[in-house]
Amino acid sequence: MHPNSFTPTLERRRFLIASSLATALGALPAWARAGEKLAHNPFTLGIAAGDPEPDNILIWTRLTAPLNYLGTDTVPDLAAQTVHWEVAHDAQFGQSVAKGQTTAQPDQGHAVHVQVNGLSPDRWYFYRFRCGDAFSPTGRCRTAPAAGADVKKLRMAVASCQRWEHGFYTSWADAAQAAPDLVLFLGDYIYEYAQPAKPEGLARPQPLRTAQTLQDYRDRYALHKSDANLQAVHAVCNWSVIWDDHEVENDYAGQYGRGDPAHFLAKRNAAWQAFYENMPLRASALQRNQPGLALYRTLNWGQLARLHLMDGRQYRDLQACRPEGKASTGTVDPQTCTDLHDPARSFLGWDQERWLAKQLQADGRKAADATRWSTLVQTTLFSARKHPNGKQSTDSWDGYPEARQRLVNQIIENQPRNSVLLGGDIHQNYVCAIPAQADQVPDRGNPVIASEFCGTSISSHSGTTQARVDAIVASNPQVLYARCEERGYSLIEITPQSMTTELRAVTDPLKADSSVYSLARFVVEDGRPGPVKLT
Repeated sequence: MHPNSFTPTLERRRFLIASSLATALGALPAWARAGEKLAHNPFTLGIAAGDPEPDNILIWTRLTAPLNYLGTDTVPDLAAQTVHWEVAHDAQFGQSVAKGQTTAQPDQGHAVHVQVNGLSPDRWYFYRFRCGDAFSPTGRCRTAPAAGADVKKLRMAVASCQRWEHGFYTSWADAAQAAPDLVLFLGDYIYEYAQPAKPEGLARPQPLRTAQTLQDYRDRYALHKSDANLQAVHAVCNWSVIWDDHEVENDYAGQYGRGDPAHFLAKRNAAWQAFYENMPLRASALQRNQPGLALYRTLNWGQLARLHLMDGRQYRDLQACRPEGKASTGTVDPQTCTDLHDPARSFLGWDQERWLAKQLQADGRKAADATRWSTLVQTTLFSARKHPNGKQSTDSWDGYPEARQRLVNQIIENQPRNSVLLGGDIHQNYVCAIPAQADQVPDRGNPVIASEFCGTSISSHSGTTQARVDAIVASNPQVLYARCEERGYSLIEITPQSMTTELRAVTDPLKADSSVYSLARFVVEDGRPGPVKLT
C-alpha cells in the first residue's frame, strides 16, 4: 500500500513512533543516559556491540535525521558526518581505554562499525559515540575469555521474530534486567510487511508500506530500533546475530523469491545491505564482489563452549516442490513430492556444510582442545515433526531431511562432549531430543545424541493453536515439550556441569507494561544428551 493512501490516523501513528523515541533513553540503565540533555539527538536508533572476541570489541551506531518522514516518500538529506567514539573501564569515562573517530557516510546509511583492538580478555567495557555536541547513550559490552581459559559460566538471552504490530517488546525489558553476557538473535529482526488491513489483535500501528527498496528496509529498521526496550537490551551487552527470511521476504531461499527474478534479486540485495547497516557486524562480514554477507562463524568462550552460528537462508536450495517465482505452500505430501528426499539438496549450502563438519571435528572428543559444549546456533526447528494429516513442512529442516541426517551423522562421527542446537522462526517453544536416525522415534536402538531448544517469538503471532501442537506432540516422542500460545525468549546458563534453559513468557503481549514469568525450565547435564524438565 502506498503511504499516501493511509487514513488520517497516519499522523497518530507518527506520534506513537515519536513517543517511543522520546522514552527510549528513559528505559536505559542509569549509566547509559550520558548526554540526554542535548537538544538534537542523531542517535535515535541507539547503539550496539557485536560478537565478543578475546582482544577486541565491535561497536555500532547509525545516525539519523528526524524520523517524522517515516511512511512518506520524502527522506531528508544528511551529509557525511564525523563520529567520535570512546571506550572506557567505567561508565563515567574517567578511565579511558581507547578513542578515535570515523565517518558516517550516506551511501552506508550513516552507519558506523568500529572494531576496537588491544583489549583484555574476559572483562566488561563501556562505550559511547559523539557527533558534533550530541552524545549517544552509553553501552556496556565485554570481551570473550582467552582461548583455552577455564570458564565457569556463560549466560545468554536467545530470541527471534519481533514483528512490530503483533506485540510490545516487553521481553526485551526483562532481558535487559537479566543482564546476560550475550544475546543470540536468530532472525526476523524486522518484518517486511505493511500493517494488516484488520486492526484486531494488534498491539500498535505502523505506517510503512511493504518493503521493496533500500530506503524501505532502512525505514523498517528505524521503526523497530525506535523501541525503548530493544534499545535497552542492545545497550546492556553484546549481540551476535544471524538472519532468517523476513529481513528480505517470507520463505525466500537463496536466489529464489516471489515474482520476477531480477526484481527479487534487486530487492534481496537492498535488504542485505540494510541488514549490514543496522547490525553490529564486523567489516569481515562483507564479501568482495558478492552482494551477500559472510554470517556463518564460530564464537569461542574459553574451554567452556563454542557457538557455531549458521546461515540458513543465503545458500539453501529452493523448498521441495515449490515452483520458481511462486510462494511456498509451507507443507507438501511426502508421498508425491519426490524432491523432498533428494540427497543433492542442502539447507546450509555445500560450502557451509563442509565448514560445519570441520568445526564439529574440532569439537570432537579426540581433539586436543575440545570444548565442553558444542552449540549449533541456527534459525529454525531442527527436529523431525510428523503432522497428523501426513503433510511435511518444507521451510524448516523437515523440508531437507537428507541434509539434516548428514549433520546428525557428523555429530555422531565426531562425538562432541555435549551437542545442543538452538533455533527460532516457528513462533513456538519446542524442546526436543535428537536421535541418531533423526526422522525416527528415539529408543534403545536409536539413541539420543543431542538436545534442541527452539524458542518462541518476541512478539510475532504463532498462527496455530495449542490443540494442534498437542496433536503433534502425541505422535512425536522426540518432542518433549511444545507450546504455541506464549511470546517471549529463552535465558540460558552454561556451566561445566550443565546447560539450563529457562523459557521466559510475557503475560499479555498487547500490554506494554505486562509482566514476564518463567514458563518452564530444562537442564541438559554434562555427558547426558537430552533435556530434562525442572519446572
